[in-house]
Amino acid sequence: MADHEKFMRRALELARKCSVLTSPNPRVGCVIVRDGEIIGEGFTQPVGGNHAEVEALNDVAKRGQDCRGATVYVTLEPCSHRGRTPPCADALIRANVKRVVAAIEDPNVQVAGKGLAKLKAAGIEVLCGVLPDEARELNRGFLSRFEHGRPWVRMKVAASLDGKTALTNGESQWITSEAARRDGHEWRMRADAIMTGIGTVIKDNPRLNVRLPDTIRQPKRIVVDSQLKTPIDARVLENGGDTWIFSANASPYKIEAMQEKGVQVFSAINDTGRVDLADMMKVLAEKEINEVHVEAGATLNGALIQAGFVDEMLIYLAPCFLGSGKNMVSLNDIANLADKISFEFHEIRTIENDIRIIARLTK
Repeated sequence: MADHEKFMRRALELARKCSVLTSPNPRVGCVIVRDGEIIGEGFTQPVGGNHAEVEALNDVAKRGQDCRGATVYVTLEPCSHRGRTPPCADALIRANVKRVVAAIEDPNVQVAGKGLAKLKAAGIEVLCGVLPDEARELNRGFLSRFEHGRPWVRMKVAASLDGKTALTNGESQWITSEAARRDGHEWRMRADAIMTGIGTVIKDNPRLNVRLPDTIRQPKRIVVDSQLKTPIDARVLENGGDTWIFSANASPYKIEAMQEKGVQVFSAINDTGRVDLADMMKVLAEKEINEVHVEAGATLNGALIQAGFVDEMLIYLAPCFLGSGKNMVSLNDIANLADKISFEFHEIRTIENDIRIIARLTK
């Protein structure tokens, strides 16, 4: 088991190298070992490209090695169906490998154990469950989409020690340090979509993009806007094909104006005439969005939290007090402590003079 963990850790390390460009596919790493030595490695390429297993098999060939009798370590069960690429399980069978060690099963119903079963049927030894927690951590969004029918939602907040995100007059630039803001953009870049509400669009006119020197992709931009009040010249609509608006009571002429800019408008209305957040999450999953990064005001933040759709809080706390300012979230009254909305601290670290807290919803 020690060797299995050793080589699986290397596969996980490779998977981390593709943490940005693989979506909607999962982040997967693969290592091929024979006689205790690595003879091939690979990780999933951008959509339409090779999966990790094929990349590793190709690497074996480039090294002039032979896969016969080798053990394959892969962070996710090899696929057994033809999607954008052929089945990886078939490629491993053709390579005559002896054993396949997977970290976790693929939750996609098109796979879900079928890849491992196909390998077993071909006479290949199969082991699953090596470092599963680490593997799940890499693909929170992908797993959430198939296991819960919605993306993994991360909510980012920059605040003072007294939990204020802005002064009473709305001034908020800048509460936290440049290093903390840069770190926030790193989290933006790994997400599939950045979400905000109409209040933030009107008040701050944000671009909702990634502004880093090494930016390699821009996520989709999502605006939750019940009445479709987003100004036609808002920055978030620049390059409109990358922007989606979820509305509830929009007039046809407003929808048409947005569509002329290339913006997609989705209707999702609940009984109160506001955007139905559950329907919105369902649509995002159908659109193959794995991870959503929320940067919004207290109203949308509170609505998402109370609906149970926030999996993770990303909070940057600056060492200052702002007094009577804007709150992180706006929640309904909670009458009993037993009904509190609980999160668990997952990670706490300092970034220059600020503290970064990652907290996850208690399941």
